[in-house]
Amino acid sequence: MHFVLWGRTYLLSRSMWWYKKILSVAQSNARSQGYDGARWPKMVGPDGIDSPSAIGPLLVWQQPHPIFYSELIYRENPCQDVLDMFKDIVFSTADFIASYVIYDANNDRYVLGPPLIPVQENHDPNIVLNPPFELEYFLFALEIANKWRRRLGLDTNIKWKEISSKLASLPLKDGVYLSHEKCIDTYEKFNFDHPSMLGALGMLPGHKVDKRIMKNTLFKVLDKWQFEEMWGWDFPMIAMNAARLGEPEIAVKAILMDSPKNTYMLNGHNNQIPNKDLPVYLPGNGGLLTAIALMTAGWDGCDINEPGFPKNGKWNIEWEGLKPMM
Repeated sequence: MHFVLWGRTYLLSRSMWWYKKILSVAQSNARSQGYDGARWPKMVGPDGIDSPSAIGPLLVWQQPHPIFYSELIYRENPCQDVLDMFKDIVFSTADFIASYVIYDANNDRYVLGPPLIPVQENHDPNIVLNPPFELEYFLFALEIANKWRRRLGLDTNIKWKEISSKLASLPLKDGVYLSHEKCIDTYEKFNFDHPSMLGALGMLPGHKVDKRIMKNTLFKVLDKWQFEEMWGWDFPMIAMNAARLGEPEIAVKAILMDSPKNTYMLNGHNNQIPNKDLPVYLPGNGGLLTAIALMTAGWDGCDINEPGFPKNGKWNIEWEGLKPMM
């Protein structure tokens, strides 16, 4: 994502061949599990086959990535060639998402249910229900996929539209968002690993988000979370969330937070101290660059200059070539 925001779309475009190469593998993976479309692997080698893991095959938060990437490329080069190049990836991804959600007839809604491991990987996959980041990201992806159909002169996919309109609300309790609907003790027992509920607004535009509740959630995370247990990309995720909520001071503090996994080596690598198995953690680098772009160039509809930096007279921001987020 950061390549596009930093004016280097060609670096993302040249990597998209991989999704095209493994499309048939992802489609076979989905079919073998009873789903439509393509289910993309998470921890994987070049061949597209899931590596052995008790976690990776149950993750779904990465599924919308190819749609997001394709849309970012189209925004920079809105032409028929881009639509033709990535339409199979976009539509196969949306088909999987639409077949993966479950219709809850009692509440007339679509839900994300077990077996599922959310972004925050410390939950029992047999009880997870409606993790907020995944709900927001699935909605975001389905809406973009239908935009692609219209751009190609095709009818709106009614199933995708129905799911978008009836996808479950983000789970909350006591005025803050939860890790998932059944995790009522999010901030007491599960306040470590990724505070992924914040990702529903920041990296994403937050179509399902109530900003008042999200601001409460941000302050709750800052008060209760175990920051030494977070990962390198969590700090820029907090920064993007804070920037969109009009809290630039928090955004800067999150980027600069003194925490073991928010550590950068002299060569630029995000080193996940004290995890010696991860001396190079590229999600931290990508997250940092993405956050700086959002904090500087803003996002669609943002009318504030450098919205992620305090307006206290202590900052003089000079920049060029950065692109806004969606």
